[in-house]
Amino acid sequence: MLKSQRQKDVVFDSVIYVVLFIIMLTMLYPFYYVLIASFNKGSDSLLGGVYLWPRNFTLENYRVFMDDPKWVKAFLISVLRTVSGTLLGLLLTSIVAYGLSHRDLLFSKVYFTVIVFAMYFSGGLIPYYVVLRSLGLLNSFAVYIIPSMLSTFFLLIAISFFREIPAELKESAHIDGAGELTIFFRIILPVSTPVLATMALFMGVGQWNSWLDSAYFVQSEELRTLAFRMMEVINKSNSPMDSLAVANSVSAGVTSFSLQVTSMVVSIVPIICVYPFLQKYFVHGIMLGSVKG
Repeated sequence: MLKSQRQKDVVFDSVIYVVLFIIMLTMLYPFYYVLIASFNKGSDSLLGGVYLWPRNFTLENYRVFMDDPKWVKAFLISVLRTVSGTLLGLLLTSIVAYGLSHRDLLFSKVYFTVIVFAMYFSGGLIPYYVVLRSLGLLNSFAVYIIPSMLSTFFLLIAISFFREIPAELKESAHIDGAGELTIFFRIILPVSTPVLATMALFMGVGQWNSWLDSAYFVQSEELRTLAFRMMEVINKSNSPMDSLAVANSVSAGVTSFSLQVTSMVVSIVPIICVYPFLQKYFVHGIMLGSVKG
């Protein structure tokens, strides 16, 4: 009986592993296809049949990408936006969360009601545009940073996390004469690495992938982001091209599709490089921040 049960368990586990393997391939292959397509000659990719490896290997797609100042500038804008937006977002969100985490804070229920209401409801695109215009943020780099500096979702998580920190740490610092800012920067932040790393990755990915604000609130070509340029290429590839453009792209071996997949690879690589360093904090940070004290 026991042997029969073990055989059933082995069969069941094998089926589970096979199903999970198929799901993994289904999820990973599109990324792999984009990678090999970026190293394949664009005009050759149009013929189809490229599935497992580049049939006509070339670095021309990446050379064209790097030689185009429009793409390079968009990449730099995205990097600057992601770094500055993430750091400032972390700073403001953490400071506000620390202030709201005090259990003896007056009108705390009112503050939490406003935060939850703001998280689920918004005024819409047009009122948001009017607010940005009244603040003078339209067509400026600040429109990428200032509106996203405070995340209500991560604000609630950080508040819960800070409330789990033993009050004795802050009380002992107060006895030694430390002020609130000193306590925050020298005691609270060093022990909050899990939640800060989790917030940083989500904020960074959001900044890196955002393109709507670049499309709606920025008119200067100098401030366009990489995500916006990618959407621009996708839209152009879906529209009819004139015969001269087709001839030029085929003769150079680079097509709109090959440039599109190349930009995808370039945009994915920075996130892939950062993720392994922050992944270990994911579950730990989210779980601790989700426990209500």
